[in-house]
Amino acid sequence: MSRDPTTGAITEIINPDLNLTRAVVEGVDYEAIYSLDSSIFGRGDFGKFTFTLNGTYLSRFELQPTPVSKRIGLSGEFVSGFSVTGSLPHNRAFVSAFYDGPADSWLAGFDTGATIHYTGQYQDDNINLAPEGKARKVREWTTLDLIASYRFNFPSPAAAQVPGLAKDGGKNVKMPDGKEKNVLPASTAEYNPCGWRAWLNGTILTLVMQNVFDSDPPFVGGAFENNYDESIADVRGRFWYVQLKKKF
Repeated sequence: MSRDPTTGAITEIINPDLNLTRAVVEGVDYEAIYSLDSSIFGRGDFGKFTFTLNGTYLSRFELQPTPVSKRIGLSGEFVSGFSVTGSLPHNRAFVSAFYDGPADSWLAGFDTGATIHYTGQYQDDNINLAPEGKARKVREWTTLDLIASYRFNFPSPAAAQVPGLAKDGGKNVKMPDGKEKNVLPASTAEYNPCGWRAWLNGTILTLVMQNVFDSDPPFVGGAFENNYDESIADVRGRFWYVQLKKKF
């Protein structure tokens, strides 16, 4: 910013910040979903199965840090020291299978499933430490997650009127013989459902276990602070929790 030396008014503003870097990314995202309704076999409804495959193949990731520098290939490598967040393995995917209980049965609110997460191999960033100047490969990492939930769905109780309570008073109705008769109106009040069924109805109980086999993240020599790639791996190991949800 430049100012007039006499008046102090702004005469010129210089903004040198320009987007001069370049990144070239190529890859394929893929997904496949298949739902199987067991009733199509004509032997009753045993529920529905849903299978999902979702993944990414990164074939190319080139970064040009400055306008005069050459492009740097980062795909399939552990990335540190650049503006890119996390490593860039070529393959990442998950496959899952879920089961929903059949309608009109006690299994109608039952849902369970399993998900397998897969991260492929990638190149470590320790070429200066590796023998013969060859960076080592970080092994693939596979984990299994399980989930099971049940929603309590009890049938609504039959409406029961409260005797003696009505919105309007009695009315006179003319009978076939010409006489009038006072008729009590139908009750407009009902008993509210109560008891343990009413409190439990609509409640969802969920049990989740992540990383069932307690698989440790693969060792990364280039990650000096913790020796694993925290952008795509988790050091917590096996983890489980129970969730109870109820809406009022």
